[in-house]
Amino acid sequence: MSRLRTLARTAALAAATAALAACVTVAPPPALDAPPAAWRDAPGAGIAVQRDWWRGYNDPALSQLVETALEHNTDLRLAAARVAEARALLDAQGAQQWPTLDLAGSATRARSVGAATGRPNLSTVSQPQFQAAYEVDLWGRLGSLTDAARANLLASQTGADSVRLSVAAAVASGYLGLRASDARLDVARRTLASRENALKLAQRRYDTGYTSRLELAQAQAEYRATAQVVPQLALAIRRQEDALSVLLGRAPQPIQRGRPLAEIAAPALPAAGVPSQLLRRRPDIAQGEAQIAASDASLAAARAQLLPSLRLTGSIGSLESSLLHGDPIRVWSVGGSVLAPLFNAGRLRAGVHASAARRDQAVLGYQKTVLTAFAEVEDAMAAIAHLREQREQAVQQQQALAEALRIAHNRYNEGYASYLEELDAQRNLFNAELTALQLQGDALTAEVNLYKALGGGWEAAAR
Repeated sequence: MSRLRTLARTAALAAATAALAACVTVAPPPALDAPPAAWRDAPGAGIAVQRDWWRGYNDPALSQLVETALEHNTDLRLAAARVAEARALLDAQGAQQWPTLDLAGSATRARSVGAATGRPNLSTVSQPQFQAAYEVDLWGRLGSLTDAARANLLASQTGADSVRLSVAAAVASGYLGLRASDARLDVARRTLASRENALKLAQRRYDTGYTSRLELAQAQAEYRATAQVVPQLALAIRRQEDALSVLLGRAPQPIQRGRPLAEIAAPALPAAGVPSQLLRRRPDIAQGEAQIAASDASLAAARAQLLPSLRLTGSIGSLESSLLHGDPIRVWSVGGSVLAPLFNAGRLRAGVHASAARRDQAVLGYQKTVLTAFAEVEDAMAAIAHLREQREQAVQQQQALAEALRIAHNRYNEGYASYLEELDAQRNLFNAELTALQLQGDALTAEVNLYKALGGGWEAAAR
């Protein structure tokens, strides 16, 4: 009868604890905004984005650099290590849902005084036994923790895919920028050689008294101004090579070149689809979704921790002593325990609210990732359209300035204009040539940004 009363009291206490835990409420997660209905500057029908989209530039050197980076980049290797860690944590958490079995053993050697004889006794006692324990997942706490670990593994895997896309885009952009700087440096060196010839001519004319000291000083100043551009571009190229070397996972060294900038083919524009499709095309968005799932599961586990827990234990073994005669004595035990939290100064409730706050952070982080993705696609498409128009205007300006230089040179030779007029025309044409090449490189890089913004052909793989 007393045993029934004890069980009834325990059940009542557990029910009261569960009722108190049910009173803990958390605020609902922040609401998510609906995606826009359409893009503002969406191009026409385009090709589907492939995972090896960088091959569309038709430059073997570029393809080789990207593939080398995807194999040796340190950020990717770090991401792979994070995936391995998350997988191990999932295995460890899943193992907690299974019973545990341990082997324990103890042995003692003692000298004591017999109570009946008053003589010393030597005894050896050994007790090997198997111990088993199992926590009954009454409220799904262990299952929720396993779900959270599984979602964290998915977040790590999609995070690694996001790093892969970023590395490929960074290498492609860096290489295209490097080829644009190479082309600008070639123009600067050709222009410097032309300025050197002009300076020599001005020196001979001055020495023969045909021109004034002013024209010689102007030619010298123009030569020095152009000479300053060459080391500036050479330094920019060196820094770009060093940055690419880091992306390739190796020490700074020269970068292999392929096709010149003028021969690099711009790939066809990818199909942007509708904005809602972007939510399934980018690995960083999938990573945000997995982080929300992990935080939801962690919140469920924190709430379940407020409820009573049931643990079953058992052991079986033997007891052998030199003071006993005969076979060892078999010993065993079976039992269970209920642990119901009563007072912990609000620690468990605070844990629930902390988990809810982390859930809200995951939702808001996901919303920011989505908005950033929309903005990146819009920016990339706008850049493609406007840079193309700007480059066309720059090419036409370059042609007009080339004609202006020809006319200024003829006027100067015929004595109708000063040398300053020809110098202005030379300076303007040089700047226009550099600008046109920079815009050409920027236009190619803008397509890289669009491929990256659209997910780079990423698809959720079976995990």
